[in-house]
Amino acid sequence: MSKKIFVIDDSRSIRELIALFLEESGYRVDKAVDGVDGLKLFDGRPVDAVITDLNMPEMDGISLVREVRKIEMYQYVPIIVLTTDSQTSLKEEAKAAGATGWFTKPFTKEKLLDLTNKLTR
Repeated sequence: MSKKIFVIDDSRSIRELIALFLEESGYRVDKAVDGVDGLKLFDGRPVDAVITDLNMPEMDGISLVREVRKIEMYQYVPIIVLTTDSQTSLKEEAKAAGATGWFTKPFTKEKLLDLTNKLTR
């Protein structure tokens, strides 16, 4: 059975590009357009990892991580924050919220797949 990834990003082009890269490599992908929409994905369905943007309308990525970590079933699911920001304070805030890691845009297909493969072993 292939692994499931949730991709949450308000940029349609980034969301679709990540999904394309992952699906080409055999992953199944569910997508959401922001944190509020993304929370709807955490409805009891299994997931192997989450990739979320940091800066989104309605609910940002760090707030999303905090909310997801409150749901027992998803407390230990790897969550990667994907962003153009590289501020140490934001990285620390994301980690404190429960994010597993930080991935900076722009990215390559190879780096995305390498990270995703490591997270879903």
